[in-house]
Amino acid sequence: MASSARVKERGPLKLKSKKAVSKQVEKPAGFEARQAAVETLWRVMKRGTFFEEAFAEAFAKPERAKVEPRDRAFARLLVTTVLRRHGELAHVISSHLQKPLPEPQGWVWPILLAGAAQLLLLDTPPHAAIGLAVEQCKADPNARRFDKLVNAVLRRVSDGGIAALNGLDAVAQNVPSWLLAGWEKTYGREAAWRIAAASLEEPPLDVTVKGDPLEWAAKLQGVPLPTGTVRILQAGRITDLPGFDDGAWWVQDAAAALPARLLNAQPGQRIADLCAAPGGKTAELAAAGAHVTAVDISAARLRRVKDNLDRLHLEAECVTADILTWQPAAPFNGVLLDAPCSATGTIRRHPDILHVRQNRGFEKLVDLQSKLLERAAGLVRPGGLLIYCTCSLEPEEGEHQVSRFLAAHPEFARAPITASEIGGLADAITSEGDLRTLPSHRFPGDEAGSGLDGFYAARLRRHTI
Repeated sequence: MASSARVKERGPLKLKSKKAVSKQVEKPAGFEARQAAVETLWRVMKRGTFFEEAFAEAFAKPERAKVEPRDRAFARLLVTTVLRRHGELAHVISSHLQKPLPEPQGWVWPILLAGAAQLLLLDTPPHAAIGLAVEQCKADPNARRFDKLVNAVLRRVSDGGIAALNGLDAVAQNVPSWLLAGWEKTYGREAAWRIAAASLEEPPLDVTVKGDPLEWAAKLQGVPLPTGTVRILQAGRITDLPGFDDGAWWVQDAAAALPARLLNAQPGQRIADLCAAPGGKTAELAAAGAHVTAVDISAARLRRVKDNLDRLHLEAECVTADILTWQPAAPFNGVLLDAPCSATGTIRRHPDILHVRQNRGFEKLVDLQSKLLERAAGLVRPGGLLIYCTCSLEPEEGEHQVSRFLAAHPEFARAPITASEIGGLADAITSEGDLRTLPSHRFPGDEAGSGLDGFYAARLRRHTI
């Protein structure tokens, strides 16, 4: 009897113990989203992985399958904020560290960066930002010994970080010196710093619409730009916006929408969109009624183009091929080559470029662009147009490429671009008649003043000689 009584007494004790263990391993709300953000930061800053790939890897883990869309969106915002303002955040954090953190340190540094970004830039309540940062340290075997330090540093950041942040020069702190020096050489010091400052701003959501821009601006609570792009300053989840499911519009920066406009594609014309992914320009040309052949070397990226065309109820022939060896049946009325580049004009949308690009080592890209331009030219029929464009601010990838090409190809000549074709943005027309948008540019009447991606485009016509 005594033994039986002891068994009955121990039963509830064991059950209680299991419940206690369950509470210990249960993750607090928001933990997985912040863990994914920290892992993404580590991959970008330590491995040089581009953001989208790193972010997808972080959220591919089974334990994050049920992360709410709003938490996933917060993780994205957190990562891009840290990447954009890394220099300032690092300066503030380091001012509260007496000496560098010893190895192994695990993910403690990205945990500190993410915590500081929440406290100083994203208005996260201190108890949430600091508490979850400490929990993240405890979850990392190599960082758990720093949990008390992280708690102390982030508390100091919370108390005096805003004042420290306001005293810093954002451009000097966040833009790599090699990149800024190149812009100063090309555009002059004052313009370069304006470009850099605009590149650090969080961009709005720009969409290209299939219908009336004024009507869709009203539906989307946005503003119509002179080129027909609708700019949305407070978008929320993209898939929740009116018209997404119906395929009424697609996401595309206002500057990125300009090169396809320069072809002035007419219904029935045969147009080749080379290096087509992610597909915004293909959609523009298809919406104009052209017979579009979208070519890209990546089958995976081209599948996304096809999926987007299906959502938009638009048609194009999608070809997975290396443009350097691709042989179409006949030349085209127009060819658009959006060449692979350093993408320094898109830093405001892709701040990972500030970390992945380590120097001006663009030689391989420049060589590839030259070969692609040469090949694209051979696909244009006499009288047809060739658009060469890059989302780079570097002249080696833009103006210099076109100058060399024209010197070697007298059968091509510039068809100069006019301000009226690009919404009156006269500042974006070069002396040679090419397009050169800068992040600091503003469309006439753009009261929001939200800038543009940096793009270069030249329009060339093939003559018969």
